Amino acid sequence: MAVKSSIHIKPCNISSSEAHNLRTPEYMRNIGESKIYLIPQLVADNEYWINPRLGDYDLQTHYDNIKQMVKAKTGRAMQEKERERKTKSGKIIKVAGCSPIREGVLLIKPDTTLEDVRRFGEECQQRWGITPLQIFLHKDEGHWLGGEPAPDDKESFQICGRWFKPNYHAHIVFDWMDHDTGKSRKLNDDDMMQMQTLASEILSMERGQSKTETGKEHLERNDFIIKKQRAELERIEAERQHKEHQIDLAEQELKQVKSEIRTDKLKSVATDAATALASGVSSLFGSGKMKSLERKNEDLRDEIAIRDETIEQLQSDIKQMEVEHQKQIQEVKQSYDAEHRKQSEYIDKILRYFPYVEKLMPMIKYLSEKMGFNDNLIKALCTFKEIPVKGKLYSTMFNQSFSADGAVCSLKEDKEGRFDLKINGVSHHSWFRRKKDEFMEALGLPTSRRSQNRGMKL
Repeated sequence: MAVKSSIHIKPCNISSSEAHNLRTPEYMRNIGESKIYLIPQLVADNEYWINPRLGDYDLQTHYDNIKQMVKAKTGRAMQEKERERKTKSGKIIKVAGCSPIREGVLLIKPDTTLEDVRRFGEECQQRWGITPLQIFLHKDEGHWLGGEPAPDDKESFQICGRWFKPNYHAHIVFDWMDHDTGKSRKLNDDDMMQMQTLASEILSMERGQSKTETGKEHLERNDFIIKKQRAELERIEAERQHKEHQIDLAEQELKQVKSEIRTDKLKSVATDAATALASGVSSLFGSGKMKSLERKNEDLRDEIAIRDETIEQLQSDIKQMEVEHQKQIQEVKQSYDAEHRKQSEYIDKILRYFPYVEKLMPMIKYLSEKMGFNDNLIKALCTFKEIPVKGKLYSTMFNQSFSADGAVCSLKEDKEGRFDLKINGVSHHSWFRRKKDEFMEALGLPTSRRSQNRGMKL
């Protein structure tokens, strides 16, 4: 059976995504002894790629940087939580919080390569502006089968004597923000259908149906496993009922045989004939058909008893998995809440004792992204000292670099509380304009000063 393409995108759980995707030692310890969906022996087959743009930062740090970017671009804090809003008609509607980092789960084939999924991510970036931050190929997940696989199942294989059905998939973590505007990318249902088509083309897979076509909702990993286990229970229960029906038929056949024996005995009048008939019946039924039926019944009863034990074990496994799943959710939530409170308190202290930090952020971003200053130079400038620079400085106003040998840079706060880059004591805009005039004068071309003078003549 051909594997159909499928991709499901949801807000990324920053606190647990990397631990799950990277299979960290702590995460592997928390899997427990049941190993319901993850096989440690297969972890080495997994692959991953990290966007160089992310560098050594983790997703939480990148998320925090996005919050600062949104504040600098829009002047407003990023709305992280769901909120209610009243429409003009007075109706209360819920508005979802911003999800700047989202994670897609993509079905793949056993021979899908990391480079294939990277090409898919690059094409998504070109078409919709969503930037892949991390890609993980998982080939160690799946579920155990209750018996041998179906004849058309070519993927399942045995591990330690048990049949395992793998679930080959990839996780793609996207930056969903437009960093020029500070707003989230907007993708509609048509875009998502195109994305699924793109996945089928790049990964050479048969296109699956979208949820808009099927009306089905995507199942999360644990819910999917539980559904598989319950389907296996239903299959076993159907087999058990079939076996019970076979036993009923066998018992009816046994009663019929015994009835025929009694009828034949009543019809026998002659002693010799009765003795001969009894001997014949004993030969035919005592050690033949009757014993075979009784033995068959006993085998069926043993098989049903084994099935009943398997059902009880599966029900126990499902219940235990649900309990562990809820426990993990609660632990992750508590950990996230504690970390969030800690970070909030830390940020509050920074803003309380260093109120100028927030005002510096737009200038730091400008120096880094527009003027190309390195981290060491920016750190030195943030001490509010005068820092000598060498080489050239780039002006976004004139799209040109100018020699800055001997120039001294510093950050100064203006009357409105905004920080500006000063070069040799003047605003960098004025310094660049003066450098541009000097360049134009050297070429014998009109400068801004000459233009201003001509404009004042009467």
